[in-house]
Amino acid sequence: MTGGRVAVVGGGVIGLSVARHLAEAGVDTVLLERHGLGSGASRATADVLRAYFAGNPASSAMAVRSLAAYREAAPAVPLRRTGYLVLFTDAEQIAAFEADLPAQRAAGVDVRLVGADEARRLNPLVGDIGLLAAAWSPQAYVSDTAAIVGAFAAAARRAGAELRTGCPVTGIDVAAGRVDTADGSLAAAGIVCAAGAWSAPLARAAGVELPLPEPVEQELLAAGPPPSGEPLPDIPITLDAGSGLLVRRRGGGLLIGMGYADADRERWRARVRDRLAVTYPALAGAELRTAFTGVRDASPDRTAFIGGVPGATPFLYAAGFSGHGLCVAPAAGRLVRDLYLEREPDVDAGRFAVGAQRS
Repeated sequence: MTGGRVAVVGGGVIGLSVARHLAEAGVDTVLLERHGLGSGASRATADVLRAYFAGNPASSAMAVRSLAAYREAAPAVPLRRTGYLVLFTDAEQIAAFEADLPAQRAAGVDVRLVGADEARRLNPLVGDIGLLAAAWSPQAYVSDTAAIVGAFAAAARRAGAELRTGCPVTGIDVAAGRVDTADGSLAAAGIVCAAGAWSAPLARAAGVELPLPEPVEQELLAAGPPPSGEPLPDIPITLDAGSGLLVRRRGGGLLIGMGYADADRERWRARVRDRLAVTYPALAGAELRTAFTGVRDASPDRTAFIGGVPGATPFLYAAGFSGHGLCVAPAAGRLVRDLYLEREPDVDAGRFAVGAQRS
């Protein structure tokens, strides 16, 4: 490694976490963000922090470590514990959960299978959907993404990192150790790509092919109060495993997600409306409106790519978080720091590298 500054490209929760952890380790760090901090995918999240990622214990291990970091950061990072409930309506879903359970427990996840009656006690809004059982993990919270962005930025600045906003990166030259920006070029001892949906072209300039599809715009919807006028009960963050319908309480209504919207947004919203009415009959006919939209860097298997290429100017990448970056940002920042400093990380770094066996 050469001396000098490490340039972190991207000012969302991932880039800010990387900058913070590098600076706290004594690395001279500059973060480059083309707009404002947290202005990309980080501005359009459900504010959900959870530990359980079904079928993906490597991401779960990262999330468990990240939750511990968020708890340490309270009250700067607000945490309202809700738990996370995954509804199973198919025997194959239950079998997959049971096969995955030992690895999830080994990753530190507190999760168990509960019966349909217990699931309905936890979320009494669930209708007659042929519910067989559910996964229940109490390790889930509603937080505030803007507060997390602010906390990461403040910690990075305290540690000596420079955070440049309104500074788009126009090119990189790893061999020359140079990052080109709209404000001019800067010499770099290392380069970290944490540019979200815009990561693939940047990584390609460094000789790394991130297998990311075209950027995807995700939309979250808000449902108003039930047409009956009855107040909604407090419910856990709840996912219908079959449809991908995710809901959480937000004010007097719900915040809703269901995968990625089609090009035909109205058709997608109609599907969400129909599924919401089936899964939660009390919400049938409730007003739906757009709450947030944001461009996401979705990897093919929803697992992030984190790794690097050594050299005179090391190039590292942290991208493809598929909307889950908030859940794993502290651990992702630590992992990039450890890779840059050639330390032994506390998670299986090979699981996240480009080209690794990911199943």
